[in-house]
Amino acid sequence: MSKILVVTYSYTGTSRLLGKMLCGMQSWPMAEVRESQPRSGWTGTWRCLMDSFFRRRPAISEIGPTLREYDAVVLISPIWAYRLAGPIRTFVTSNRDQLRDVAVISVMGGSGAPNAVAEIGHLLGRSPLMSTAFTSHEVEDGSCAGRLQAFGQAVQTAEDSSLVMRPATWSPRAA
Repeated sequence: MSKILVVTYSYTGTSRLLGKMLCGMQSWPMAEVRESQPRSGWTGTWRCLMDSFFRRRPAISEIGPTLREYDAVVLISPIWAYRLAGPIRTFVTSNRDQLRDVAVISVMGGSGAPNAVAEIGHLLGRSPLMSTAFTSHEVEDGSCAGRLQAFGQAVQTAEDSSLVMRPATWSPRAA
């Protein structure tokens, strides 16, 4: 059975809540990206917007577990101004060589998830394994539970089936 780690960043607590829900459903461990300079109030919100607009990479502190120990990482990130949250941008950039397979869950007020998934793919140099998105409202009222569980099972199934040799592995070009 593949080892999967959930990594969250949460400014308001919504992404953290979703991470805890997913970890509870799948019995996966969770790690949290933390910023070296925490945000608060209107200046924190302003920094969120500026980080997104300029695609800045704010300083983060270590998350804890060694990423190489895991077959896959599920990133849970808020969407800021239709873009990837800055701390997750920093995390992916800093750890891209240690991240084997990556699945992405975006938490947003309304839209922007495809932009974040595309940016993560660009930063990794490869597409994420799979992705989904939830609105903050779905997370807060719990209506995301069924889709979240299905996503978790899909990630586990994809990782466990990756242990099977696929035709692309047999190709002389794949070697």
